[in-house]
Amino acid sequence: MKRRTWIQKAGLLFGGFTLANTNLDASEKKAQSSIPEYDTSNDRAYWVSVISKMATPILENISKGTFQKNMPMIASESFDSRNPKVGYLEAFGRLIAGIAPWLALPSDNSNESKIRSKFLQQALLGIQHGVDPSSPDYFAWRDKSTQTLVDAAHLALGLLRAPKALWEPLAENTKKQLIEEFKHIRWITPNQSNWLLFASMTETFLLSVGVEPDREKIDHAIDKFDKDWYVGDGWYSDGARFSYDYYNGYVIHCMLVETLKHNAQVSPAYQEKYDRAYKRMQRYAEHLERMISPEGYYPVIGRSSTYRNGGFQPLSAVALDKKLPATLKPSQVRGAMTAMLKKIYSHDIFDKYGWLVLGLTSPQQGNIADSYTNTGSLYEASLSFLALGLPADDEFWVAKAEPWTSQKAFSGQKFPKDYYVTY
Repeated sequence: MKRRTWIQKAGLLFGGFTLANTNLDASEKKAQSSIPEYDTSNDRAYWVSVISKMATPILENISKGTFQKNMPMIASESFDSRNPKVGYLEAFGRLIAGIAPWLALPSDNSNESKIRSKFLQQALLGIQHGVDPSSPDYFAWRDKSTQTLVDAAHLALGLLRAPKALWEPLAENTKKQLIEEFKHIRWITPNQSNWLLFASMTETFLLSVGVEPDREKIDHAIDKFDKDWYVGDGWYSDGARFSYDYYNGYVIHCMLVETLKHNAQVSPAYQEKYDRAYKRMQRYAEHLERMISPEGYYPVIGRSSTYRNGGFQPLSAVALDKKLPATLKPSQVRGAMTAMLKKIYSHDIFDKYGWLVLGLTSPQQGNIADSYTNTGSLYEASLSFLALGLPADDEFWVAKAEPWTSQKAFSGQKFPKDYYVTY
């Protein structure tokens, strides 16, 4: 299938710690080739600068009803037959899943808080527009593409991560519309893979807002991963066959844990499975930290490599929960993840209007995009920013930087021995 290049005008760029707002035509806008300036001694400021640049075009546009008009829907050269319009829900749902805990932080007088507050209001408008059939930004809920389930699940994940910030303030009509859309996509039968968790997420969200869920979809996903597809030492198989990629990070650990967390609140029968799944996620987080080299590089393996740092979601998630394994200190995780982000986002991977481009560190690497990948898919990268949900004065952000495991190992320092686990 030929590459789609529906590149349109607009995209509001993020500059420093202020949100640019301009009516210039696209031809008059200047390209941004790097991350906006930030305090180099402040890792949190750097994280905020990256996620803000990523979020701004999406949230600025969808809050005004211009998202689908202005977002360039560029697809993989091998893109399959699905409707590319699903990419709009992909971008928004994935972004919300990553930034929800950050948006939920209380307001203060900091510059960061002002950005966060604006993003939150824009996100709420985005949800409203995304479920309103009369809006130009109404998502492809009624499309025949099964991909809708994938990104509805990401949106559900974001809502479950910050219900007081993202669900409770919505107008009653918007809530009803969103519930109806989630119920409508029950026609989609998930594949026997990580897709089972997409169904469990949407049903768990419905459960959380007082709608009777399809219990079979929830239990089937839990049982397959808890019993059949756990291969050991913190790793799950993505279906019957194991694949060495980052899908344990992109989807499996966090969506399984989130499903079990909310269902355990309803029935104690899920508590034991939740505890076990969480321990497995902690173990996987240990692996992720060890994958980051002394310089901040990580192995680029498996499919969906265009999702970049998104595979490190579980490491950020256990840091957010303040449940890092005993072998990991918050400051070493912060250091490792910051170094990794700098190895990615020092490159020119945003187009001149601020949208992410296909590739890893350059648009010339579009060949790595899979058949299901479009511009919206790339915002899976936001998932590793969960630790921004920790307050700015948390130990994770303010503790003195410490070397991470690979730095210790290759500089002759003492470092923890690694050994498999059996849970």
